[in-house]
Amino acid sequence: MTTSSAAPTGSEGAIANGGKVTDRLVEANERYASAFTDPGMDARPVLRVAVVACMDARLDLHAALGLALGDCHTIRNAGGVVTDDVIRSLTISQRKLGTRSIVLIHHTGCGLESLTEDFRNELEMEVGQRPAWAVESFHDVDQDVRQSMQRVRTSPFLLHTDDVRGFVFDVRTGLLREVDPA
Repeated sequence: MTTSSAAPTGSEGAIANGGKVTDRLVEANERYASAFTDPGMDARPVLRVAVVACMDARLDLHAALGLALGDCHTIRNAGGVVTDDVIRSLTISQRKLGTRSIVLIHHTGCGLESLTEDFRNELEMEVGQRPAWAVESFHDVDQDVRQSMQRVRTSPFLLHTDDVRGFVFDVRTGLLREVDPA
């Protein structure tokens, strides 16, 4: 697995010298666009699969799953939790863009394992407004994957819930471990 700490990009130096990360990203995009050719794809994923995963920067989903550009829809959030917004994205993915399979990926060492709903209280005290969203923290990653699978399988908005599988990605080995939905 390649990580940003293993692949020097010069970003640390740019940031230390007062540069902005966004400026570095825009410059990288200009280099990318100079050699870019339209691959001629549409928004429908070739493999007809949607992957829901944690936003953790250690997860290189395309590399870990052997995916290429255009193969899947990727939906990411903190914890890879199936929230109302994830159901929204999956519904559009299925009903308008043809996906049929859903893969859920949580991971070892997730930050949500050490966070609690007290985080919302802290935010309310700091900014004077309580967030409308739940933190969705958990202590048992396997159980959280099961809960996410259940949320997908019972959503009235999703047409295709027969091929829903959940996994835990080990951030130390790069291996997926399937979670039994029972």
